[in-house]
Amino acid sequence: MTTHNNTSDLNLHLTSSDPPWRSQRSSVSRVSSVRNEIQVAVNNHSQNHSQHNIDLKIHDIVGNGVSGVLYKWVNYGKGWRPRWFVLLDGVLSYYKIHGPDRIVISEETEKGSRVIGEESMRRISRHNGTRHHHKNGNSNHFSKSRKPVGEIHLKVSSIRESRSDDRRFSIFTGTKTLRLRAESLEDRTAWMETLQAVKDMFPRISSSELMAPADNISISTERLRLRLLEEGVSEVCIQDTEQIMKTEFATVQNQLLLLKHKCALLMDTLRQLETEKVDLENTVVDESQRQIQGVGASTIPRQDKFSESASESEDENERVDAAEEDTDEEDNTFFDTKDFLSSSSFKSNGSEVRTSSFSSGDDEIYDFDWEDGVDPAIRYAGRKFPHVKRRKKLPSPVEIEKGVSLWSLIKDNIGKDLTRVCLPVFFNEPLSSLQKCFEDLEYSYLLDRAYEWGKRGNSLMRILNVAAFAVSGYASTDGRICKPFNPLLGETYEADFPDKGLRFFSEKVSHHPMIVACHCEGTGWKFYGDGNLKSKFWGRSIQLDPVGMLVLEFDDGEVFQWSKVTTSIYNLILGKLYCDHYGTMRIQGNCNYSCKIKFKEQSIIDRNPHQVQGVVQDKSGKTVATLFGKWDESMHFINEQRSSKGKFHDSPSESHLLWKCNKPPEFPTRYNLTRFAITLNELTPGLKEKLPPTDSRLRPDQRFLENGEYEMANAEKLRLEQRQRQARKMQERGWKPRWFALDEETESYRYVGGYWEAREEGNWETCPDIFGPITS
Repeated sequence: MTTHNNTSDLNLHLTSSDPPWRSQRSSVSRVSSVRNEIQVAVNNHSQNHSQHNIDLKIHDIVGNGVSGVLYKWVNYGKGWRPRWFVLLDGVLSYYKIHGPDRIVISEETEKGSRVIGEESMRRISRHNGTRHHHKNGNSNHFSKSRKPVGEIHLKVSSIRESRSDDRRFSIFTGTKTLRLRAESLEDRTAWMETLQAVKDMFPRISSSELMAPADNISISTERLRLRLLEEGVSEVCIQDTEQIMKTEFATVQNQLLLLKHKCALLMDTLRQLETEKVDLENTVVDESQRQIQGVGASTIPRQDKFSESASESEDENERVDAAEEDTDEEDNTFFDTKDFLSSSSFKSNGSEVRTSSFSSGDDEIYDFDWEDGVDPAIRYAGRKFPHVKRRKKLPSPVEIEKGVSLWSLIKDNIGKDLTRVCLPVFFNEPLSSLQKCFEDLEYSYLLDRAYEWGKRGNSLMRILNVAAFAVSGYASTDGRICKPFNPLLGETYEADFPDKGLRFFSEKVSHHPMIVACHCEGTGWKFYGDGNLKSKFWGRSIQLDPVGMLVLEFDDGEVFQWSKVTTSIYNLILGKLYCDHYGTMRIQGNCNYSCKIKFKEQSIIDRNPHQVQGVVQDKSGKTVATLFGKWDESMHFINEQRSSKGKFHDSPSESHLLWKCNKPPEFPTRYNLTRFAITLNELTPGLKEKLPPTDSRLRPDQRFLENGEYEMANAEKLRLEQRQRQARKMQERGWKPRWFALDEETESYRYVGGYWEAREEGNWETCPDIFGPITS
């Protein structure tokens, strides 16, 4: 009624000088303006009243805050750790209650807050005895120094309870996941109700609100009008110009509002997908933990040894051990590598890259400016080998490749035994897993350089080059979305590369589990190991956990060992396929130093992916050098013994280049093969006559795929997979690998020798024709 009376009592004065039509328009305009002001006042009053009700409701639920003990999952090494959680003003903060960074919890510090759980009350009561001491001396200190380890804003979070544990629940923000556990079901219920109630106080913005016009945005044409009047433009033309300008502005404003709306919808979709992902992973992790706990280590036979090792490896690489989830336990901060490498101080340093062609003319050794007095043998390590001409591109395809729909493939094989389904070669690259092992040796000059540094007594530079070599093996995986061919049992691959000063050999030594062993001899060093991949399917991605140890031995007796990190392939169903590597790689040495390298997991909104950071420590645990870079670009180091700074990201001018990725090939392939990978399946003149019948280069389906004969490749792949199904029976009947033997002490496969001697003699009588016709 008040609004109606104010509106009806308005006095609208019209001057006699105004024409009738202008007076009417002015009257309507004034009435509309007053109504708008009244409506704004009413809306503001309504909003203030609504906000007041919300504030009252929040106060009824949480009072002056909610606090209590919850157990936070850190990783498999540390497990569940108690933290003191405080909910205040829509923000959930947590603090440490053990160790040097612990906070004081007492009735004084938690005054006015609602405490959940008996364990929380006991912790408060435990400090009552020291309350007088805190009052006299340190209470102000503790209250001021309570800095949270982490914070979660409930407005942008999703809260889900566990389906398999009645004490657990998760909070997801889009970039971080907290996995929490209460003392009891009652405590979890209290926390869930409180968190959800506070979260509901921050409703999502509706589509109508997003699309509503912004009243506080206005556009003025006064300056335009004055400028046009100065030019003598007519009034009609000025009005037309103003109208055009306003129309264009309105169009741009509508487009911006539409983009804002689409952005909000996209963020809602991402939150929903990630919440579903968290639920799925929680369930799988729970089940895997129970299976691990239910199996006794003493009852695991040899054939399951690799599965056991995989479980141990998962302690380091499980998805729940992401970098952002254990930030309160150790320093896992990843600085912006891109910004660091582009800084002016870094570019002005004496670490400018120099390149020099060597070997086959395609690869390049990247070097930093050496200090005066460095031995020439170290300067030119990896460059003294003879030149060998190798191919630079794959053969031109004979046929036009036909695309394959993944959905149609799934539909056509519903209800069938997937182990008997032959995937078309469309999903393969023309290399086998044995050849992929040799790709790790693309930058073998780093090992030649490490050998020379060690000969001169510099163990630190040796392990730095070894660390760079361990990271460089991942550079060739960027953009490689096709899978290599799975080798047949007994299949082998040799690589005699005098242009790199090494000889490499690998063999598939077991079919179930699938194990590949390799052995490489270089100048002053040996590199060997065996391995397997244990896969986990997560719906939208597949996780590959490596099993096995890689060993590097130098002739002077120094040995290094390490395992690879986890690899995940994303967007299997929808979107662009890509792979990422994450986890911690530990390089253990038997002499002076060890190294720990952290591969950062790429997040959804990460614009600077593939970051790597590591430290080299001596026997006492002191950090003597730091490493940083990207696994698909380069690696740098800083010698902390000479550095004047405490941390490497404070002193970019003191960094030096260790390794840089080679240039992409001159002739790109559909498979995104590197220059080095293009040469691996090449049959150089005279080589075929020297190879055993088990070599991967002689595999027909792989050769047909490389030549672009796709129909023949599919037919041969089907034939060989049918033959491969006999492999398990062969292994059960006592089949043994020809060139490797199982070391009972280390339970790994070692090269027994004799291959290169047999090759020299051309004696392959003991090697079966595994690619030939199936025999009964």
